[in-house]
Amino acid sequence: MSVYSGRFAQRVAVVTGGGSGVGREAAARIAREGGRVCLWDWDERALSAAEQAIPGAQIAKVNVADGEQVAQAAERAFGALGRIDILIASAGITGPTATLWEYPPQEWRRVIDVDLHGIFNTCRSIVPYMLKNDYGRIVNIASVAGKEGNPNASAYSAAKAAVIGLTKSLGKELAQTGVRANAVTPATFKSPILAQLPQSQIDYMRAKIPMGRLGEVEEVTALVCWLASEECSFSTAATFDISGGRTTY
Repeated sequence: MSVYSGRFAQRVAVVTGGGSGVGREAAARIAREGGRVCLWDWDERALSAAEQAIPGAQIAKVNVADGEQVAQAAERAFGALGRIDILIASAGITGPTATLWEYPPQEWRRVIDVDLHGIFNTCRSIVPYMLKNDYGRIVNIASVAGKEGNPNASAYSAAKAAVIGLTKSLGKELAQTGVRANAVTPATFKSPILAQLPQSQIDYMRAKIPMGRLGEVEEVTALVCWLASEECSFSTAATFDISGGRTTY
């Protein structure tokens, strides 16, 4: 049992990309520590498995790139659970591995729609519910790629850089309220998203990490859950690195 067993008592979290990876692990930890969770994902099979694994979890099939779907899902979550205190925005895709001049335009748009517009849509819909209670914790999952730019991943890198900027702007807009907004910039860690990449790209990213290994999802989750908790009271509009030493600023 976590030493923070009651840290999220009475709190309600919406977790995008909640069917797998850091989203699912963070949701499970919040539930273990007393919170209620609503998982959003577009993978119905993953959602169903997460629902079975996390006691009391509510699920919704949501495409975060669709602003109307997101708004409706947020309204349903608030209506069913009575409040929304935490948003963990972890839904994302990598897109193709290709140079910019060979990058398919339709795939560029798809990556930007999910990885950037998805976070805009989700924050835009959920912040008003947080303001009703003058309390909230927003954790947007960006990437070290947004700081350094990974070759052959221009859309992903651009989207994650934009997420960092969006979060800094949002955090400053909310700084006089009880809502905090921060971003996390992990290096590569073990998660289902790696299945979207060729081994050569994974090897490249591992080689960039001074610790010489990929991160574990539990390591990322520990940071995410601190940012999602009441303990994170004086940090907002900030970017938190978890990269095994890779990032330099």
